[in-house]
Amino acid sequence: MIPISDNLRTYKQPFVNYWLIGINILMFFWEIKLEISGELGAFIQNCGLVPGQITTALNNAIFVNPAAWVVVVGSLFSLIFAIFLHGSFSQILGNMLFLWVFGKSLENILGHGRYLAFYLITGILTELVQILVEPSLTVPLIGANGAIAAILGAYVIRFPQAKIDSVLPLIFVYIPMQLPAYFYLFWWFVQQLFYGIGSLNIPPSGVNQPTLAYWMQLAGMILGVAYMRLKKLS
Repeated sequence: MIPISDNLRTYKQPFVNYWLIGINILMFFWEIKLEISGELGAFIQNCGLVPGQITTALNNAIFVNPAAWVVVVGSLFSLIFAIFLHGSFSQILGNMLFLWVFGKSLENILGHGRYLAFYLITGILTELVQILVEPSLTVPLIGANGAIAAILGAYVIRFPQAKIDSVLPLIFVYIPMQLPAYFYLFWWFVQQLFYGIGSLNIPPSGVNQPTLAYWMQLAGMILGVAYMRLKKLS
């Protein structure tokens, strides 16, 4: 199932959403360039989210050598950078499609600055959840999945009656249909199984296996739902 657009009218141009999509796509082209030159593995290892590296640096800073806090602060850079990296063509296409469909209406009601903050903060918080759940994981995790899951969760709470124009691809036939927004809460997790299609050559081979980051995405949806419910109460 492929979402195309929603049936909501937006009154503001979603400039932040456009920029986020553009930056993600540009970074993916940069990854392709690094793959061709054989530098992609080292790049992802340094800039991707590696929970084991962060927890090791934190333990050293607390219990061994206070000077290691410099390493901890440096490793936090990956919390932001990893959000803009992707490991496969299917992952970048799927994430950007969901960001395009669900992000613009959310930016319309939150405003540009608050929407950008929401995207970055929820992305970082979901990564912290992944670190807590799998603190010894040494495989880099990359992708905007957590942030986009938060957008999807917030969208469904804010626009529960929204309809999503979608197409069902059946080999050479595409069947158009309208689906309720909450359907994509379920479909979001299903489509992760296909995010290995068109994977970049990133050693080690386990990088960004779909099952590795489910905690990030579940946390993202919960954060999005919680934020929008609190906003309704305020």
